[in-house]
Formats: sequence, structure tokens, C-alpha cells
Amino acid sequence: MKRVLLFTVLLIQTAFVCFGQETGNSVPASTNVAGADYPRIDPQHRVLFRINAPKATSVVVSLGNTALTKGDDGFWTGRTVPQTPGFLCYTIKIDGVELNDPSSETFYDAGHIYSCIEIPEQGVDFYDVKDVPHGDVRSVWYKAKSTGETRHAYIYTPPGYDQNVKQRYPVLYLLHGMNQDRRAWESQGRANFILDNLIAQGKAKPMILVMEDGGLAGINLAAHRSQNPAGSANGAAAQRPGGMDPFWNGFTKVMIEDIIPMVDARYRTLTDREHRAIAGLSLGGAQTYQISETHLDKFASIGVFSAAPFGFSGIATAYNGLLTKPEAFSKQVKVFYIGQGSEEGANAGRAIHEALDKAGVKNVYYEAPGTAHVFQTWRKCLYGFAPLLFQDK
Repeated sequence: MKRVLLFTVLLIQTAFVCFGQETGNSVPASTNVAGADYPRIDPQHRVLFRINAPKATSVVVSLGNTALTKGDDGFWTGRTVPQTPGFLCYTIKIDGVELNDPSSETFYDAGHIYSCIEIPEQGVDFYDVKDVPHGDVRSVWYKAKSTGETRHAYIYTPPGYDQNVKQRYPVLYLLHGMNQDRRAWESQGRANFILDNLIAQGKAKPMILVMEDGGLAGINLAAHRSQNPAGSANGAAAQRPGGMDPFWNGFTKVMIEDIIPMVDARYRTLTDREHRAIAGLSLGGAQTYQISETHLDKFASIGVFSAAPFGFSGIATAYNGLLTKPEAFSKQVKVFYIGQGSEEGANAGRAIHEALDKAGVKNVYYEAPGTAHVFQTWRKCLYGFAPLLFQDK
């Protein structure tokens, strides 16, 4: 019995020492609230948690479905398996009830407010806050004449915008994905810091970035399809552009009749199509296809990142058949960029890229290594897309 007790004590001590050693090799996550020491990230990309829940009987973190262990002090501790670098959302389940982590900042994604954590990727810093000139992200409210509603946009102006009062700038309209909103590209995608760093390095032209609400927040796409057969993958492509789902057509109208005129009226923009680009992620990528197809007179550069596959209507019919005339298409479209993560299916972009190549249509394709349908993919897509824009060629 004494040997058993001694062995048990040693196990407990060993576990405590091991966790302490891991804590020593770890650092607080950059997404922690001010002053919070946990969660922490170790060099193996494992996340260490310490949750105060003295009356709980179980605590489970959704990252890797990690069960924590209760200590005598009432704190639950544990570490996850190695996580994929990037921006990850998670919840904590205490006695079966899902909660946000009070030690982490929260963000709107997938239709909910979640705790999120930034897992650093070794050797990747293009979206970090660096000691370079920074642009401003402005909160802009305005009245949409086409709908009568008051709308809200976030607009990035590049470094020096307020000082260089005679300079006019090109504009990139950047769309978010399903169950996200106008906040996503700044708060999760870090689009403003990506542009700050590219501009400082001379890799991208100074530009204005417009982040608006694509009307995709809170939509239950599966339910929407069941109620609107034309919204199925095949139906949507077959009935473009007139038979698209209401939220598609509605946002296109707002983009053309309200957002672009508002931006051109309030900001020093270059208003010709050659200095206007549009891009989007996931369902926002599908919207990008639809908006650019029906209004190619407004945009000369197009970027689609992990676009929903039903957004593209096919080589024969897309862009009013212009893709069947590659030379004519390339004269109108300066940049046609397609990106996705390597862990996504081919329909996220690869298949369309291959079809374009087969048809002889000039395009740029990028596949982010080791990432799936997440912001780490889309950050890298923006990082590759932005330097191609508004270049004098």
C-alpha cells in the first residue's frame, strides 16, 4: 500500500512539474485580454489553459476536444494537441454548458461571438504590427439611397492619406464570408496591417480598402436552399444573373448604387475601373464572381479566395461568354486571382483555375500550404493579391 501511495504521489508531482515546465516554455497568446496570463502557447503550438471553476465537475476546451484536470485550488488545467497556426475560434464547455473564455478576446465568426486565439506561424510575419507607417481604419455610417437603410462600413486609408491631400488613390473592395460581417477582414484577417507592411516595403501601391457588410451574416444557407431551389449549387449557376437568391442581387445593387458612389464622394479615389478591384473570401468570393460578371465595367481586377463553387457559372457563360475569348478577357481584366488552402477541396478554387488554364484564360493561382477554410488561408491570399493591383504595365 505504501508503495502504491508513493507511486501515486510521484505521478502527481511529475504531472505538476511537467505542466510547469511547459508553462515555462510558453507565452501568453496575443489575443488574451489585457493582463491575462492564460491561455498560453508553447513552441509545439499546443495551447495551455487554466480555468477557474471550483464547483465544476468537468471542463472541456473545444480545441482538440481537450478535457482539463481539476487541481486542489479549483483551477482546471491542461494542454491541447498541436494546433494549426493561424486564427482559431473556440469555446469552453463547463458541465455541458458552452461558454466563452473570459481570458480571451471575442470575435464575430460563424454567426456567433467566440473566444479566439492567434497561433503564430514560424517565419510568417506579414500580418504582424510592425514599426512602419500605419494607415487608418475609419468607421463610416451612411444612408443607402437604393434601400433607404443606414449602413456601416470600415474603410482603410493608407499611410499619408491625410497629409498628401492632392493625391488620389485606387480602391479595393474586400468582401467577407458566410456568417461574418464587415469586421472580419480587419479583426481576424488583419488586412490593414497586411497593407501597411506591403506598402512600407514598396511591394504594393497605396490604396483605399473598403470593408462592407455583404448581407451574409446569420443566413442559414442549407435552410435557404431548401426554401429556394434556385439557390442550390446547380440552380444558382444555371439561373445567373437574374435568378440569383435575393441576398445576392440585393447586395449587388447596394454595391453599385450606394457603396461605390459613397466612397468616391467621400474619399479621394481614382474613379476609373482600372483603379478599382474587388475580392472576397468563401461566399464573399462567390459574390465577387457575381458582381464582377454583371458589372465588369466597374472592376478591372478580381480576387476570389476559397470561393463557394456555385458562384462561378462556367467558362462558356461566365462574364457573358468573354472567357471563351481569352485575349479579349485579358485586355479587360488586369488581374484574375484565385486562391485556396491546400486542405480544401478542389472546388474551392483549384478546379476553376484548371478550367481557366485549359481554356487559355490568364489567371494567377495560389494554394496556401497546410491550411483549410480559415483566415490563415485568406490572409495569404490577400498578401499575394494586393501587390498585383494597380501596377503600371
